Amino acid sequence: MNATQAAASVTNTGQAYRSGGYRNYVILSLMLLYTLNFIDRILIGVVAQPIIEEFKLQDWQFGLLSGFGFALMYTVLGIPIARLAEHMNRVRIIAASVILWSLMTALCGIAGSFIALLVFRVGVGIGEAGLTPAANSIISDYFPPRSRARAIAIYTMGITLGGVLANAFGGPITEIFSWREAFLALGVPGIIFGVIFLFTVEEPPRGYADPPTATKPQKMSIGDTVRELSAKRSFWINMFAAALVAFVGYGISNFQVAFFQRAHEMSISEVTLQIAVPLGLAASFGAFFTGYLTEKLSGRYPNVVAWLPGVMLIVCVPLYWLGLTTDSVPLALTALLFAAVLHYGYLGAQYTICQGVASPQARATAVALFLFIVNLIGYGCGPLIMGIVSDMLMNAHLASSQFAAELTGQICKGSPEELVATLGATKAAVCMSASAEGLRWAMIYIVGIFLVAGAMYIYICKTLQKDLVAKMS
Repeated sequence: MNATQAAASVTNTGQAYRSGGYRNYVILSLMLLYTLNFIDRILIGVVAQPIIEEFKLQDWQFGLLSGFGFALMYTVLGIPIARLAEHMNRVRIIAASVILWSLMTALCGIAGSFIALLVFRVGVGIGEAGLTPAANSIISDYFPPRSRARAIAIYTMGITLGGVLANAFGGPITEIFSWREAFLALGVPGIIFGVIFLFTVEEPPRGYADPPTATKPQKMSIGDTVRELSAKRSFWINMFAAALVAFVGYGISNFQVAFFQRAHEMSISEVTLQIAVPLGLAASFGAFFTGYLTEKLSGRYPNVVAWLPGVMLIVCVPLYWLGLTTDSVPLALTALLFAAVLHYGYLGAQYTICQGVASPQARATAVALFLFIVNLIGYGCGPLIMGIVSDMLMNAHLASSQFAAELTGQICKGSPEELVATLGATKAAVCMSASAEGLRWAMIYIVGIFLVAGAMYIYICKTLQKDLVAKMS
């Protein structure tokens, strides 16, 4: 029996698994895959306006395409795939998932209709369902409790880094070629990285990094997992708070580029490079820095993992309102940069709390249950509701215009050039103004939900220490 096989028979050591350098490789590899995950997930929001214009979609239809169409299979398959991760090799599950979603992303580039694009987006959701539950389970076996907040914060940086790269490459590629080439160029590399991960990352023994006082690993059914979690109030409050944050966050991110194109008349590459990329970097900093602060302060403030992101979510609301209402692009960018740092500080906390209150043998399923609700409410409904509210407010704006009897939301769909050619410059201007203002105020109203989510994170402090399996301090 070699050293690795011997280690695989040992659990609950309270020590980190393998060397520090190898653990860094594992967590950075997982962060890279999560980055690819979000590149492929967010890219459709980057190219929103060209897709809306080409297929002449209402905003609610794009919300269905970018949100619910993806989230449906992502959420439905998350739990059964997580169950496989409780008993099978998690590295293989992750590698297969990466290869599948990357292929489906590339196929989006050849979609010839709204329905075809919707089908391929469902395929992306199927592939992406396999990453996060298995990844969280692996992380908790490589890193002891005190180090997990920082490790998970590094992993979740993939969310914001994925957004940065999707914008940095997707916008210019779309402007130079088309949105189709953007899907092809950003989808294919994932297949290669999935294969590399499969052959370079070792499957860790389950429960290895948990302290000796933690529950020993044993097989649990879904019912057993639900029964265990039913007594953990912190798990459920965290889940619904994170769902509300995701509802707002996905709604904003899927329409953010389109908003600046409509409201500030910027080109897609100007928005992605001047606005979206800086915001993504700010969000990445917020996720990492909050994880770093949590690790440093957890010894003195055991509940910091909950109350810190709660306060940050509340404070970011007026900054978002300022950024969305101003007509000054520099002021909008400044306000939204600070808002992004505060907004995305919750990312590490949501997973730290989620897997921290679950026993080792239930963590992948716990994360899958968590993601089922978070993504169904957040990703499934956020962009769709944002689109519905945007369309409603756009139609209200048109109804109050001098062309109320002639213009409708459907008539006003198309590129600015097409609208001028078919409606004339004056009516086209009314259409474009209504489209911009409808989306602006939809975003402003929905951002207010952060106030509720922030209060819920603060409330978690009442039960967190009782619910944790292994203390962070």
